[in-house]
Amino acid sequence: QVQLVESGGGLVQAGQSLRLSCAASGRILKINTMGWYRQAPGNQREFIAGINSEYNTNYADSVKGRFTVSRDNAKNTVYLQMNSLKPEDTAVYYCNAVLRLPGAPPSYEYTYWGQGTQVTVSS
Repeated sequence: QVQLVESGGGLVQAGQSLRLSCAASGRILKINTMGWYRQAPGNQREFIAGINSEYNTNYADSVKGRFTVSRDNAKNTVYLQMNSLKPEDTAVYYCNAVLRLPGAPPSYEYTYWGQGTQVTVSS
């Protein structure tokens, strides 16, 4: 059983920073891509940032220059450093991992989600 556990959400004022963490645990052969999504009330879940096994990153335009995604492969953990936060960044943030499982064919990838962590930015 693979689990993703997020931490680091909270309430901050506009302009401040937060750092989210997401640790994957369980029987994992390799984590290919890890990323972050968010969902605000009344909105669909949207992609924020991703990082692959070669540490290549990509970001949504709305967070470029403010958010930084990183990973620690030894800890199966992905981070999201969020700077210059804005009220419109308020949402539930979810981490995501696309990974390979022991015993599965090499071409098989499985997607897992964390439970979400609330980020609230006040003006």
